[in-house]
Amino acid sequence: MDKDEIKQLENLCKQNRCEIIKMIHSAQSGHPGGGLSAADILTVLYEKSMKNFPEWDKSPSHNERDRFVLSKGHASATLYAVLAQRGYFSKDELLSFRRLGSRLQGHPNTHIPGVEVPTGSLGQGLSMACGIAMALKLDKNPANVFVLLGDGELQEGSCWEALMHAPHRKLNNLTAIIDRNHLQIDGTVERIKDINPLDAKLKAFNWNVIEIDGHDVVAIYEACENAKKSDKPTAIIANTVKGKGVSFMENQCGWHGKAPSDADCQLALEELA
Repeated sequence: MDKDEIKQLENLCKQNRCEIIKMIHSAQSGHPGGGLSAADILTVLYEKSMKNFPEWDKSPSHNERDRFVLSKGHASATLYAVLAQRGYFSKDELLSFRRLGSRLQGHPNTHIPGVEVPTGSLGQGLSMACGIAMALKLDKNPANVFVLLGDGELQEGSCWEALMHAPHRKLNNLTAIIDRNHLQIDGTVERIKDINPLDAKLKAFNWNVIEIDGHDVVAIYEACENAKKSDKPTAIIANTVKGKGVSFMENQCGWHGKAPSDADCQLALEELA
């Protein structure tokens, strides 16, 4: 990527962070901390790394689209912001987030253009992504599957069943990205149930492992490109900051599921400007 592309991506990341804050503030409900930590990852995926078609129901090539699964479904505001940015639906719909009757509920569902599977119960997304990747292999479809997990989510036993399954089935079309922000609703991942040494565990399960700064758009893009060339499923450990971009939310587990007040919203948008 050249300097102009990098700058454009970084600006889109800021815009998507602003939308996340506005959506959660408007609803007075949502998960800003993990949404902000994942903003760079999802922005790069949809803008640069994945083959995706905003009018995919009308596109003759829609079956070749890369698939994305948001396993950490509580970060739905991030996915909605990115999908709207890409043109899957109007940005005007974003402020209906978590409203009664809105398509944009607290966890994504398949009523929303671009959402492949409904998610929200943690520990399920990687298994679903494995199933999608297997189906693509059986169909000889060259599309790739990306799934985003939280690091606290890896305390779920079902994740490790899926982590064992993917290499056994040689699902090199699958990339699992771990939003490694070290915090969950009750505190640090290390205190609640430590998943370290994460890289060694993933390698022992026969995954191709790449560790990056999850806020560096070039590093995210290069990791995804390298994953596509691997003969194994790839796990990208994306080291991130919960609440990234908003000083008073950064590294604060209290902002896991707390909506900003009017004053908080104004200050956050000023910092992101």
